[in-house]
This record gives sequence, structure tokens and C-alpha cells, in this order.
Amino acid sequence: MRVSMDIELKDVPGQMLLALQPLSEFKANLITVLHHHQKRTPRKTVPVQLVLETKPESIGAIKAKLEENGIRVVRVGEHRFRESINVVLIGHVVHTGIQDTIDEIDKTGFAEVMDLSLSMPGINLLSSALIRIDAVGKEDLQKALDILKKVSAKKDLLMVLPIDIQA
Repeated sequence: MRVSMDIELKDVPGQMLLALQPLSEFKANLITVLHHHQKRTPRKTVPVQLVLETKPESIGAIKAKLEENGIRVVRVGEHRFRESINVVLIGHVVHTGIQDTIDEIDKTGFAEVMDLSLSMPGINLLSSALIRIDAVGKEDLQKALDILKKVSAKKDLLMVLPIDIQA
């Protein structure tokens, strides 16, 4: 199970090692560490975001060990989405209703539009959108792409996929 965890460290040497020891002890696989040393919380601690893979039954033990080590655990949450893809749409993206394009993906329950970057060079000119879609698994990501392909065809939008993906 993939889990995200926000913790706070005291700004003293050895705190990161102290935070990582319980992960090793309970055989969690560390995926990402974002250490925001330049930012401080109101408590003058350093915020750190962790993403790890572990057995569901280990989460409570990891959290307890962190707290026992004097590390504040601010948030623990499961990462639902494991697959991601960036797709470019070209055409009258805004005029044909970008919100309902997003809604078609989001309402599935297995995929969501997580990021959108839009370029509109002029009122009557074609626009483009870079959309990041996250999904629970590969099959669900493919289903989301199939939905987006149908919506794009209906709205006369060109859908551009990464070179190694076929919709």
C-alpha cells in the first residue's frame, strides 16, 4: 500500500535519520522525501513529506515509533492513484467546455484530472491544454483515456498522447 505522510522535524542534526529508522525497522519502501528546510512551521520545525510503500498493518506501528522518537506526525493518508499520464488537447478546448471534459474523467471514481495547464493565444484561435490524469491502475488509466478520446472526438479536439502510449 502506498502512503503519504507529513512529519515535522526539529532543526537539529540527526533528525532525518531518526525519522527514517522506523521505516527501515518495519520494512517500508521509501519512494519520496521532500525536505522543506527553508520553510518553518509555526512551531519552528521543518516540514517533511514522505511517500512510502508498506503493509497496511505497519502504518500504526511506524507512526507510533516516529512519535516515540519525538517526531510529530501531522498527516497520514493512502495514495489511491498509482498510474499517471500527461495528455495534450488541441482545439477550442475552453469554448467546448473544459469543465465537462474534466468531469467526465473525475466522475469515474477510478481516475481524476490532477493538473491542467492551458494556453489561449487569442479569442478565435485554437487553444491547447496539458492535462495530467491519475488513475488507480493501468487498466483504469486506459479506460480514462478511452473516455477522453470519445469526449475529444465529440468536441473536435486533437488528443496527443506520449509516444509510447496508444489510445
